[in-house]
Order: sequence, then structure tokens, then C-alpha cells
Amino acid sequence: MGNNKEHMNIATLISGGVDSSVVVHQLCEQGLKPDLFYIQIGGGCDGLSDCSMDDDIMISTMIAKKYGLQFDVVNLHKEYWENVVGYAKEKVMRGLTPNPDVMCNKLIKFGMFEERVGYQYDFTATGHYARAVREGGLTWLCTAPDPVKDQTDFLSQLSQKQIAKSMFPIGDMMKSEVRRIAQESRLPSAYRKDSQGICFLGKFKYNDFLKNIVGEKEGNIVDKESGKIIGKHKGFWYHTIGQRKGLGLSGGPWFVVDKDIDDNVVYVSRCEQKGGIYGNSFIVTAFNHLTLSEHPWKAGEVYDIKFKIRHTEMLKCGKLRLADNGIDLNVESSEPIQGIAPGQFGVIYDEEGNKCYGSGEIRLLL
Repeated sequence: MGNNKEHMNIATLISGGVDSSVVVHQLCEQGLKPDLFYIQIGGGCDGLSDCSMDDDIMISTMIAKKYGLQFDVVNLHKEYWENVVGYAKEKVMRGLTPNPDVMCNKLIKFGMFEERVGYQYDFTATGHYARAVREGGLTWLCTAPDPVKDQTDFLSQLSQKQIAKSMFPIGDMMKSEVRRIAQESRLPSAYRKDSQGICFLGKFKYNDFLKNIVGEKEGNIVDKESGKIIGKHKGFWYHTIGQRKGLGLSGGPWFVVDKDIDDNVVYVSRCEQKGGIYGNSFIVTAFNHLTLSEHPWKAGEVYDIKFKIRHTEMLKCGKLRLADNGIDLNVESSEPIQGIAPGQFGVIYDEEGNKCYGSGEIRLLL
């Protein structure tokens, strides 16, 4: 970034949470004066978000005043609904398992915001736990030292142009250090709890999100082995392969093993192995390269990699080879994986689990 830090023009996305607040603090400690932006995707208690937006904006305003920075609200509700909600609805109605957070970053935070505002700035800073490492004219997305908080999977669909303009000022910190800085600096968000909901939706839970975009439709829960109806559900889209909790069935544990989207049937089994709960391999399609313009992998070769298929998991060891079509990726895990669900993103990392190559949509081997 050179020696002209004081001349850098930086936009910072602030949410009112502790992470983005510490981002602002860190940048100001370096002598930078970023402009702050809050992305609004709802109208407060509007049915698609909780009522925390007013609090978010109030805290963001306080942070801006504390450091003497400009603050503005950017309304991207229409863009969010058309792109992220539209994507999620289309996937779930096909029986797939979408990841709205991944697409929210690609299409809204680093997409529509860039088109609307970010293009005026040299960099856009966010509170993601990730690192943008610049080497030889390229920018690599690298994992954070805090493996629990690492968010490279949520950023794995970005383009090289998007990642090259990104700054992650807390990406090399542990969460505990971020909290400590917030408390010592007396930031108004220092003791605020982390959001566990969908991107931008605060405490809004995933099933509530689905209820708002596709509604409910009662269907049968069927024992895969016996063919007997053993319960009811509110829509196959609320359930994903490998799911164990939230089925409301006795005599378990029960696992979701299949779905019939035409007849709105969810199939379950108590037999983890027989029911197909665990798998060792899957295909990654339409792979998005974060840094490289084409596959770094050669046909016929097998590569040691690390990967993940859901955010809450640690990186897993696996083998990767190009599929026969030379485009898709065949991934084989070194250990059985519970609940490989089509539609999830398969995120690929180098052997050390340091560099994130990107991600693609999972489909199962036939």
C-alpha cells in the first residue's frame, strides 16, 4: 500500500457490531480517516429483519462522532431482495441448500455497494476475519489465525477485482483481542453480542427467513426403511440432508436422508450409514477462482488440499482431482462427512489451509 497511507481513500462498512467498530478504531490508529457506511436492506421491523437496525445506526453514528468521521446509510433493500433473496428462494424450491451469506458478500457488500459507492474509493474495509495478501500483482484470500471465526468461506465467491480492493483490518486478530481493544477503547459496541443470523438480518434465524420468502406447506415425514409416516413438517425447504435437530420426532436420533420436492416428503432414518448420512466424496461445479484465472490443477494428477462445506466446521483434509470434463472438481475426504447437501458451497484451500482458492456448488457423485 506504499508510504502514502494518509492519502488513501477508504470506505468502511460498519454494522454497529464490535468487529466493524474495531476496524474503524484500527484504521484511525494508523492515521487514516475512512468514510463509514451502513448498508440498509430492510425497514427495521419489516418482516425480513429484526428490530435492531435503529440500534445499529445509532451505534454506528456514535462511532463516527467519536473519531470525527463521515457516516452515511446506503439503502440496498431492493437489490438485496432481488439478488440474495431471489437466489435463496430459487435454490430451496429446487431442494438445494443455499448459502445467502456467501451471495450477500458477492452481490451486495462487494457488489452493489461497489457500484453505488465503493468505486469512488481506493479500498473498502470490512470486519471479516480473513486476510488479503498481495503477492506479485495478485491478491490472495488467506485464512485468519482464529480458526473459529475465520470467514474466508463467506468470501469465497468474490472476484479477484473485488478481493484486490478489500481490506480486513482485524483479519489477523483473535476474537478475544478484538473484544479487548473495543473495551479498552470504550467503544459503544464493546459488549454487544455477535449476530448469528443471516447477512444483514441480525437475530433473524434462517427458518424465519425461509418462512418469509417461501411460506409453509405441511407434508409427511417418512421412515426411509419402513415407508411409514411418522410425523409432519412445514415444508421440505426447512430441512437439509444430514439434519438431526428440529424434526420433532421421538425414538431417535433421526436424520434427514432424502427429500421428494414434488410430493413435499422428507425422508428420515435412524441408521446413519444405511441412510446415506455420511459420504466421502462430492463434485464441485462452476468453481469460482478468487485469484487465478484458471485451474492450477492438471488432469490426471491428485492434489492434497483442505476444504470445508459449511461455515461452522474446521478445515478438513482431502484429495482433489479434475473431473473428466476438465472443469469440475472431484473431492475425496480423508474422513466421512456428515450431511453433504447439493447446493452447498464446497470451499477449496491449499494443503496448508492458508490460501483459499475459491468455491463452487456441490453436487453428489452418482
